[in-house]
Amino acid sequence: MIKGFLFDLDGVIVDTAVFHFQAWRSLAQKLGGDFTVEQNEQLKGVSRVDSLKKIIAWTGATVDDQTFINLMELKNECYLELVVQLGPKDALPGALEFIRHAHAKGILIGLGSASKNAPMVLDKLGITALFTTIIDGNNVVNGKPDPEVFLKGADGLDLKPAECLVFEDSIAGVQAAKAGGFNCVGIGSAELLKADVHFQALGSSTPEALVAQF
Repeated sequence: MIKGFLFDLDGVIVDTAVFHFQAWRSLAQKLGGDFTVEQNEQLKGVSRVDSLKKIIAWTGATVDDQTFINLMELKNECYLELVVQLGPKDALPGALEFIRHAHAKGILIGLGSASKNAPMVLDKLGITALFTTIIDGNNVVNGKPDPEVFLKGADGLDLKPAECLVFEDSIAGVQAAKAGGFNCVGIGSAELLKADVHFQALGSSTPEALVAQF
């Protein structure tokens, strides 16, 4: 029986992709290249370190270890300047209502996100108190599609993978969920058909319907 929900953040609860895109593009341009919307799609669910490695490869730049660290910090500073304006109104359709409803029904709520800024975003959305566990880029060594983030999320809920549903919007995230032994709900892109079920947004279903389905 499903007792817990584990949510990815970006693209599932809120869409900060435009902020990431603007920050990464600014960085790519500083490296003498550029960064496209199509390339940004390839970074969904990918850690900041691995994302920067991809951008450096795409731009053809060469950087030393200290410059790499400085670039990561610069990207984060740029992103934070943009994301500070976030509020509950910026949540994806039905997302906050779905999470509040699930929490009210006694379903344990956890986060499994690659973002190191996830706690701040949850605070901006006003839903931190609903989460029993928050696993983000600060808590994991291996990024998606490795299942570490979701396995730690299940541990934080004191549940087995089979007792949790993962909500993901990226291919890497769906792969991570399945590799960890979780059932997975794909949100958004039709490319996520390898998820067990698929919806355009969290508000497209109800917590009770999903629990009954699994």
